[in-house]
Amino acid sequence: MSEKISSVHYINYLDLDKILESQHPISKEKGVEAHEEMLFIIIHQTYELWFKQILHEVKSIINLFKEDKVDESSMGVIVGRMDRVNKIMTTLVGQLDILETMTSLDFLDFRHYLSPASGFQSHQFRKLEVTLGLKIKKRHQFGGCPYHSQFEGEKKEEILDLEENQSLFTLVEKWLERIPFLNMDAFDFTTKYEQAVNQMLDKEIKGITEANLTDSDREIRIRMIEENKKYFERVLSEKQHNKAMEEGETSLSYKATMSSLLINLYRDEPILHLPYQFLRSLVELDHKISTWRFRHVQMVEKMLGKKIGTGGSSGQGYLKETVDKHKLFTDLANISTLMISRSYLPELPKNIKDTLGFNYTK
Repeated sequence: MSEKISSVHYINYLDLDKILESQHPISKEKGVEAHEEMLFIIIHQTYELWFKQILHEVKSIINLFKEDKVDESSMGVIVGRMDRVNKIMTTLVGQLDILETMTSLDFLDFRHYLSPASGFQSHQFRKLEVTLGLKIKKRHQFGGCPYHSQFEGEKKEEILDLEENQSLFTLVEKWLERIPFLNMDAFDFTTKYEQAVNQMLDKEIKGITEANLTDSDREIRIRMIEENKKYFERVLSEKQHNKAMEEGETSLSYKATMSSLLINLYRDEPILHLPYQFLRSLVELDHKISTWRFRHVQMVEKMLGKKIGTGGSSGQGYLKETVDKHKLFTDLANISTLMISRSYLPELPKNIKDTLGFNYTK
């Protein structure tokens, strides 16, 4: 006797009745429906669905980084999921093009019904920010109150729990600190790198000295290189780095910073391909979220000018403050400042190149 195969209908599987019946324009309930309110609702509901997917991906990445050892196969999964998150963020930015087909007058037909609702009250987006590493001490405060004051009950408790949990930033920092390549046998990366930097800068000074320049131009250019040299010295000094962390000038630990630098410089070595792609994906995510915030600012300026936000914020003023202040992986982006050309890159001994194969043990 054959088993009866159960079937799932498309509508039931996707729960479409609930989704498609969840748009309730307030203007319609008030008697005069504003045509554009449907678009406004659907765009923001779509944002929330995408936030749910991003959280799903980021949580899975965090779980992988909680392991004592993140092997190469896990890194492949992580890079793939980060790529998906960044493509979703591209879609979120693109959705603003659709929303901007609504004019200022169109929006004003129903905006007065929305207060005190605000995008600031998106629980999922706040969860995403905290999960990535934007804890309360790093935030631009909204109306002088902590951001979690917008929530109550279980939602507030969930946010407060996330504040206490390890974020993606923290776990990535610990992972970078565990990478065993900074001090390998017969190869002290930091020392070799510093020697290469000095060689590069000395050659630049020699070139300027021998060039056909006026004394004034020569002095200015040499002074600039000397300032660059001081910058490299500060970065390579663990003591000065720790001081910068205490003063809030940087967030990533010294050891994690040096590991990031090594990964970026020796990205061509097989075992560093995926770590390099992952670090790039974090910087890209930061930039995409900032782009989304900035596009939001531009849209608010076009639609509302300097009007106060429906949730009581300063509107575009608050949004502008968050564009740069709420970046999380700036220290990883700034590694580019420390790049040197391959011609100056210290050559790895053969045994080290063998170590940077496809497998290593902790």
